[in-house]
Amino acid sequence: MIGPPPSTTPSATLAKESSSMRSLPALLLAALVLVDCQSLSGGSARSAPAADERLPRILASGALRVAVSPDRPPLILKNRSGATVGFDVDIVSALATAMGLELHLVEVPFADLLWSVETGRADLAISGLTMTPERNARVAFAGPYFVSGMSVLARSRAITDVENPAALDHAERRYAAVTGSTSAKFIGDVLPHAQLVPVGDYDTGIQMVIDGKADALFADHLVCSVAVWRHPDAGLSTLATPFTVEPFGIAVPPDAPLLLNLVQNYLATLEHTGLLAGYKAKWLADGRWLAEMP
Repeated sequence: MIGPPPSTTPSATLAKESSSMRSLPALLLAALVLVDCQSLSGGSARSAPAADERLPRILASGALRVAVSPDRPPLILKNRSGATVGFDVDIVSALATAMGLELHLVEVPFADLLWSVETGRADLAISGLTMTPERNARVAFAGPYFVSGMSVLARSRAITDVENPAALDHAERRYAAVTGSTSAKFIGDVLPHAQLVPVGDYDTGIQMVIDGKADALFADHLVCSVAVWRHPDAGLSTLATPFTVEPFGIAVPPDAPLLLNLVQNYLATLEHTGLLAGYKAKWLADGRWLAEMP
């Protein structure tokens, strides 16, 4: 759970994290080599896979292109200066650094994230993408790097105090959800009598709830929690426990096994070195970043 901005100085743990960040390129590269060596040392001999030209092409280009949808705080958002920041951005930024590449963020609507990878507009996609069978039929996924869940944002406690989502299935109810999201699918599958109101981004859905144009927004639990804190006078509330468990992954082209292997090893490296825990502490436990939001 994201906490309010602390009044005390950063802890010794966060100070240690900052020290680790300064040696990030060397640390990640060394660890990636170690993970690769461990992967190669085990198992029986296998025939060589078909040539994968995508990873060499990315390395030769000098840039890693990552599709993002920057309206999902604290995973990814725009700060007051217009920069795209967040938990997900820190992850792919460190990956680009470890690969010796410049990071290029390709901003698209959430519904176009997978399309960007499929068509070659981006090399990867990240933005709180839940790994589902339907999505995995289109792209490969590295991860999970975080596990969240779907929640509900509303002005009525009669909605956010329920424990069984079936209690929300009323024909007169209007529920907003981002187009192409697992939340939109959830409403269609579990709440067939309710009215689905598709929106292009979370900010639009949140404002519809505040204005009374939608009874609730179905969205990631982190997004709902941030909306409650950002709009303290709007009377918003969210679930105490999400309705679902949703693992987040990084979308990778389905024909790029070497790139998938690299990203998966990289995520394992972040986990083993404690850097991923540092990013979680920065964005999910320390609320000082909220002051940087417009």
